[in-house]
Amino acid sequence: MTVTGWGRPARLSAGGQSQFEVHAELPLDAASIAAAADVLEGVAEGARAFWGRMLPDGVAPEMAKQIRHSMDQPHVPPRRLPALNLPQHIRLPAIPHHLGWLNYWSAAAAQAIGFPDPARDADLLSRARRTATGGWVVRLTETPLDLDNPAHLEALLRAYERFPEIGGRVTPG
Repeated sequence: MTVTGWGRPARLSAGGQSQFEVHAELPLDAASIAAAADVLEGVAEGARAFWGRMLPDGVAPEMAKQIRHSMDQPHVPPRRLPALNLPQHIRLPAIPHHLGWLNYWSAAAAQAIGFPDPARDADLLSRARRTATGGWVVRLTETPLDLDNPAHLEALLRAYERFPEIGGRVTPG
C-alpha cells in the first residue's frame, strides 16, 4: 500500500477551509479486495477525514469526467452520471465530492447528506457498517465498481440520486 497526501488551500476547498487530502493505493487482488473496507476505515478515521472513497484505477479517470470545470457552461458527463462541482463550489467540507465503490462518511458527512434514513436506505444499510467514531463505511456494490457492469452503474446512479448533496449539486433551501 502507498499513502500520499498534500494540502489543499482554502480558496480551492469546500467551505473555504484549507484541508489535507490523503490518497492510499493498494493492489486490486483478492486479499486487498477483502481488506479494502478496513483499509478505507483505518486511513479515514486515522486522518480524521470528513469523507473518503475507494475506486479501482480504471474507473477513476472516467468518473473524473463528472467534474464541471465552469459554472457558466453546460456539462454532460458520460454514462448518465451527474455533473459534480469543483470542491470550492461545495458549501461544506463534510459534503463528499464524489461517490466510490466503497465510501467512508464521518458522522458529520453522514449528517450533511442525510444518511442513514432507514426508510430510504435499506439497500445501502445492508452493505454498510458503523465505525467507532460514529461514521459509516458504505459499499455500493459487492465487488469493485465496474462501470461496464449495468448493475454497478445503476447502483452508482441510484446513490447519486439518493444523495444530491454529494458533489455540491444542491444548495440549502
